[in-house]
Amino acid sequence: MDPFTDSPRQRSDSMSSSASQSSRSKMLLRQRLSQLLTCIEDMSSDDEANEEVSRTLDEAFQLCGRYVPTDAFRLHIVTWNVATAEPPEDVTALLQLDVQPPTDIYVIGLQEVNATPVRFISDLLAEDSWSHVFMDTLAPRGFVKVTSVRMQGLLLLVFAKQIHLPYIRNIQTTYTRTGIFGYWGNKGGVSVRFSFYGHMVCFLNCHLAAHMNYALQRVDEFEYILEAQDFDISDTPQVRDHKVVFCFGDLNFRIADHGLHFLRSSINSGRLNLLWDKDQLIMMKKKEPFLQEFEEGPLNFKPTYKFDRNSDTYDTSNPKTWLGFNGKKRKPAWTDRILWRIKPKILPSEDDDEKASTSTDDGQDDEYPILVSQDKYTSDMSYGVSDHKPVIGTFSVELRKCFDTPLVHVSPLGVWSADQDALLTYTVQEDFMSSTWDWIGLYKVGFKSASDYESFVWVRENELPETNEVIQISVDKDRIPLLGGQYVLGYYSTNMQSIIGISASFQILESKRAVMEGLVPDRVNGLNK
Repeated sequence: MDPFTDSPRQRSDSMSSSASQSSRSKMLLRQRLSQLLTCIEDMSSDDEANEEVSRTLDEAFQLCGRYVPTDAFRLHIVTWNVATAEPPEDVTALLQLDVQPPTDIYVIGLQEVNATPVRFISDLLAEDSWSHVFMDTLAPRGFVKVTSVRMQGLLLLVFAKQIHLPYIRNIQTTYTRTGIFGYWGNKGGVSVRFSFYGHMVCFLNCHLAAHMNYALQRVDEFEYILEAQDFDISDTPQVRDHKVVFCFGDLNFRIADHGLHFLRSSINSGRLNLLWDKDQLIMMKKKEPFLQEFEEGPLNFKPTYKFDRNSDTYDTSNPKTWLGFNGKKRKPAWTDRILWRIKPKILPSEDDDEKASTSTDDGQDDEYPILVSQDKYTSDMSYGVSDHKPVIGTFSVELRKCFDTPLVHVSPLGVWSADQDALLTYTVQEDFMSSTWDWIGLYKVGFKSASDYESFVWVRENELPETNEVIQISVDKDRIPLLGGQYVLGYYSTNMQSIIGISASFQILESKRAVMEGLVPDRVNGLNK
């Protein structure tokens, strides 16, 4: 029985980066302190001066403390045009698994995943090979695939530490085609959005138009994707409505004007800064207001395109022109990029303080700020399966949690083994859009995704639960693994498309039948299956 594809069931539903923000804070602080000094000089009455000084100091101190969240998380983003190649056997270097502090969320954006008709159809029926290699690598480390979205060769994967799963809510995905007049998905963008501890974030993986002369078209495509993608969420219906947006992918911007010899000599001598002024994306940011809202770290790594496969040598091929003559070698370029955007906030002037105090959004931003700072922006030259090198961006995301209690508390009761029926309880701790389609999965520790359960039970079917009502459910012994091991229970919400409650790990005892028959667990990814 599969809750994702099972037979009919009656259903009822209940109702700016830290650097820029820090500099902005300091600038505003200086303004307020300047006003303070002016007050002291201009005020004739000591009482009036004292009142003005007190008010201005209060505002200054508020600005000092406005962007000081209480929790920090580490985000690891990878973008890679894999040029239809199969994944390498080992992706641990790409994921930097042993980095400190440890990563909380992995976001992996791939372009040109093999999408021949036969392969694409088979990938729809089962996970593609790239998803498998990342899940197999991350699951033993306690990461679970939150969601994924694919449009032909574009693939976006999101993984999170198991401890964060109940606080990742309202997951939605969408895609936009831009290839062949918008009817073909070889180019375009795929995105994932969700609420992370109450903060709305969005990740957008793009593959834009190729070739040197299409810089303007790339800008137009990027803007179109941002405007065309929409979500069924009232307060964040479009990409740029989210508090934080990360955009990445094969954006295909090239290095203009410079000849091949100058490019290669600048790269070989480590003088990458000589190329920045002619990078098309940097040039376009000076002209396009919407691009100026996005930030990017310095390009202190070698251009990531185009390489001979299985080498770190730039393109040595002589591609044929359409007439059959030898063409030019591709010039190196930073085609693969990672950008981010903090939702712009216009801080109120003194004249509209009263208006600002009544704004729910501004008030929430002040009380629950979010800071993004980039720790690393680099490429990994060791991977050679593609003519692109993967690009890695790691970020510190500091925020104040809007909540830290799961919507549902779920736990096992008593001893569990396949020798007898078992019991579990769940309690709705806060009202949400629950459904009789919701279910509770039994997961082996090290599970890969919400669908990677050993068995499941439906939540109470006859009526939706009241808040704080303790509900007990029996689990048939036939649904309990014979061999036992370490497991968790997870409450899956069909409306939120995520696990919104997860138990502490617990031991399922080996059954008498397993002992009698001498059953031995398989080992998968270093874990007993």
